[in-house]
Amino acid sequence: MKRSILPKSIIKAFGLALVLAVIATNGFTQTASMKATAAPAPLERRVFVRSKALLVRGAVIEEKLMKRPEFSQLNLVITRDENDADIILELRHDLLTKYVYSAVDTRTSTVLAGGKVSSLGGTVAGKVAKRFCKQLLKGRA
Repeated sequence: MKRSILPKSIIKAFGLALVLAVIATNGFTQTASMKATAAPAPLERRVFVRSKALLVRGAVIEEKLMKRPEFSQLNLVITRDENDADIILELRHDLLTKYVYSAVDTRTSTVLAGGKVSSLGGTVAGKVAKRFCKQLLKGRA
């Protein structure tokens, strides 16, 4: 039977220090990952698009909105459920080539954006999407 050169107390102390180091390192890794997942995600606001205009469908406005870089900057998403929406964007036909849009906060019934666009010189959906996003950005500044 071979005897160890080091006393048993030193071996036990080294083993305990090694176990504590592993636990400390593993605990640090878990804490760092917990912090990474615990960060709150920015709140998304859901937008429901309603078009009462015969020539401009709501789906076309939705498509134009999602293409705008400001739309994602504002943490906006499209919803197809009106009851789930935070903002309702409505478009209606006014006169010959004029369309009126308004965006209402469903919680407070406050008008967030609105205006009148013409169908001349571009698509109505594109103009509504551009102006809606710019007005919301201006309101946040």
